[in-house]
Amino acid sequence: MEEYSDKVKDHYMHPRNTGVIENPSGEGTVGNPVCGDIMTIYINVDENDVLTDVKFSTFGCGAAIATSSMITEMAVGMTVDEAYQITRNDVAEELDGLPPIKLHCSNLAADALQAAIDNYRAKKDGEL
Repeated sequence: MEEYSDKVKDHYMHPRNTGVIENPSGEGTVGNPVCGDIMTIYINVDENDVLTDVKFSTFGCGAAIATSSMITEMAVGMTVDEAYQITRNDVAEELDGLPPIKLHCSNLAADALQAAIDNYRAKKDGEL
């Protein structure tokens, strides 16, 4: 059995920023068909392009829930451009690592945040 860090266990048992933001500035959903994890990130952005609220809803394993929770904590207070730069490895490192078989979960968290930011930018530019 793979061993999880205390941070992963904490974010799984006590996830932060769960739920849905009604009428979000941006929303991104990604999934991994191999493992069945599906993750949606919702963001609110202020007039200075700062993320003021980030929430998630995730259907998936404990690592998917933990990475979703962690990325919301990492992104709040960042500008859109800063948050877009959060990498898959950044999320795993903030959680003090993930078992190799679960690294795809941190990929989902970073990808979902980037999808939400892409959605926000498209709305802002009048493309949606």
